[in-house]
Amino acid sequence: MNYTDELLKTQFKIDAKVLKLIEDSEAEVLPQFEHLDDIMAYNQYKILDAFQKNRLSDMHFGWNTGYGYDDPGRDAIEKVYADIFHTDKALVRPTIVNGTHALAITLLGILRPGDELIYCTGGPYDTLEEVIGIRGSGNGSLKDYDITYKQVELLPDGSIDLEGVKNAISDKTKMVTVQRATGYGWRKAITIEQIAKWAQFVSEINPNIIKMTDNCYGEFLDIKEPTDVGVDVIAGSLIKNPGGGLALTGGYVAGRADLIDKIQYRMTCPGIGGECGLTFGQTRAMFQGLFQAPKVVNGAVKGAVLCGKAYEKLGFEVCPKPEDSRSDIIQAVKLKTPEALEIFCQAIQAAAPVDAHVTPIPWDMPGYESQVIMAAGAFVQGSSIELSADAPMREPYSVYFQGGLTYEHSKFGVIKSIDSLLKRGIIEL
Repeated sequence: MNYTDELLKTQFKIDAKVLKLIEDSEAEVLPQFEHLDDIMAYNQYKILDAFQKNRLSDMHFGWNTGYGYDDPGRDAIEKVYADIFHTDKALVRPTIVNGTHALAITLLGILRPGDELIYCTGGPYDTLEEVIGIRGSGNGSLKDYDITYKQVELLPDGSIDLEGVKNAISDKTKMVTVQRATGYGWRKAITIEQIAKWAQFVSEINPNIIKMTDNCYGEFLDIKEPTDVGVDVIAGSLIKNPGGGLALTGGYVAGRADLIDKIQYRMTCPGIGGECGLTFGQTRAMFQGLFQAPKVVNGAVKGAVLCGKAYEKLGFEVCPKPEDSRSDIIQAVKLKTPEALEIFCQAIQAAAPVDAHVTPIPWDMPGYESQVIMAAGAFVQGSSIELSADAPMREPYSVYFQGGLTYEHSKFGVIKSIDSLLKRGIIEL
């Protein structure tokens, strides 16, 4: 007797045909799971080594007041991040409000009027469009400061167009950037191998050009990070992969010392930089979340692989394919209709431990061009390392599934979404 299946059928009213589909899908991806487990273990021991090297102690879990001078916990977490990412320095702060903020202070901290920024993976994530100045004006965007912007589209196979990058680079080019995760694009995430090739190619053209990577959703998907393969600076969010589901807020930047120095002055102000800034008692959660992050990321990426396999067996287009190498935790499924998109997201919400009774609907979310529907019944608001799904309400109505603090929960999200689509007549089994 399978106790779990009986529980799912009786307590959650899951159709037996859905459970059989999941069982078959899981069996087919088990070899990939073994490879992902090896990556998880590698990163777990890498983080353990960084904690021990920096002599982590209970004293680092306290906090002080006022300006936050000489905060030992803040200093320790930033040294640990620098060690994990093999960089000179890092900024890890609860006052960096999200990944977009971390990326914004990186761009605005380094670039100066007259400089040029090139995105080498097509358009950036929607929330960065106003930071760059693609949309909006007068709000302190790069465009407002006379920083010009270009983007080079990916090749049809989803790889970086190196010749296109070469042709785009000019005497004004100060920084080139890769967005590792898919965002709301229909493409595979950019792998560490691709980033290494890109970084070397740019350095051969001009070694003075700064190479930056948006590392959101990508941490601990490989045994290497972008800063291990020639990237000068990376940025990301603590309520995605590296927070391990425990960090309540925050973001990080890690990279070359001279670049981090410039970024810290944008984070606060010239003359103050990173010397001030409270951690508000958050270092314990930040450390503990980081320590368990490889295991949490492992569960999330396994859930993404399972999602891709199950929906592919149902006849949907999925990206990446179940057998593809992963460089972020996101699984895209082309659902084709707004109705199917809403049912999927509502099912993910109904699978949550928090606010499962809430029904998500599309809304005009700040920073996004189209209406967006988001399912996120999370312990930490907006935490996309927890089980979640979101999508812009525009053709081809692709949903972006990610997260799960455990593999079992991520798996249940897949189960619930398929069961809901079946019961609403969108699919047949």
